[in-house]
Amino acid sequence: MLVDTLDINRKLREHDILPTRQRQSIAAVLLARPQHLSADQVLDAVRQEGVSVSKATIYNTLGLFARKGLVREVFVDASKVFYDSTTRPHHHIYNIDTATLIDLDSDCLDVDKLPVLPPNTIIDGVEVVVRVRGKLPGDAC
Repeated sequence: MLVDTLDINRKLREHDILPTRQRQSIAAVLLARPQHLSADQVLDAVRQEGVSVSKATIYNTLGLFARKGLVREVFVDASKVFYDSTTRPHHHIYNIDTATLIDLDSDCLDVDKLPVLPPNTIIDGVEVVVRVRGKLPGDAC
């Protein structure tokens, strides 16, 4: 849990990110605990802390944090991205009904058979998002 400004600044610098007040505030929200937040949730949380920040700044900063490896981007569909404070390799379960994302340890999912790779490429990682929803009456499964 990073709540101390010095810890946040150190973490940002470790990832080659220049600490600014807005970046510090965004990092404090994201890295407070293991969690998955959308850009809108980050924006709301930062504003609740009294920090004035635009939506564009949130998106730009989250993109920077993801490119630098401070957080992971998790794409659950074409219009929904979460920012994950846990950067170790793992998978996710996304509940469509509640729009929530939970971690799924890599050991819980067997991903043995992968396709033949194009020439001159190697696997950089495998991320699986399992989408679930509540069963409706009449669902076969």
